[in-house]
Amino acid sequence: MQSSNECGKMTGFFGKYNAKIDDKGRLVIPSAIKSVVPADQMEFVIRKDMYSNCLEMYTKQEWANMSMAVRSKLDLAFDEDHMKYWRTYMSDTVTVVPDAKLGRITIPKEILEKAGITKEVVFQGVDYKVEIWAKEELEGGCLSPEEFRMMGRKIAGRI
Repeated sequence: MQSSNECGKMTGFFGKYNAKIDDKGRLVIPSAIKSVVPADQMEFVIRKDMYSNCLEMYTKQEWANMSMAVRSKLDLAFDEDHMKYWRTYMSDTVTVVPDAKLGRITIPKEILEKAGITKEVVFQGVDYKVEIWAKEELEGGCLSPEEFRMMGRKIAGRI
């Protein structure tokens, strides 16, 4: 879930929520996610994750902050490789606004296919974003318990 603090900044998304894509290709955003996003900010950016076989869903503001941070490291005027990177980074990115009645969104079929999503999905809160996984793919995107412990030790400088 996500909520606003006194400064208006968003805190994180947390939890797992199952959903199904309907026959028209629509997906209902779980109420636990949409109920804590302010109504005037109910617009999301969705793209294929660079590292995992899932989709990433950001609030419009979080996407703006993150993409500005990436873009600030690039020389788009004079470096062709930077421009190609930015073009690829922005490809298959779509903005969605949930319908007012049920909170349904439509994600283009080609984007769903890139993440292997066909019918059942899991919305996974990951602090600043929500990942949308094909139900059968979710476990492959996480560390095993032993890998998690080792990574924790490494991050803490204990290895």
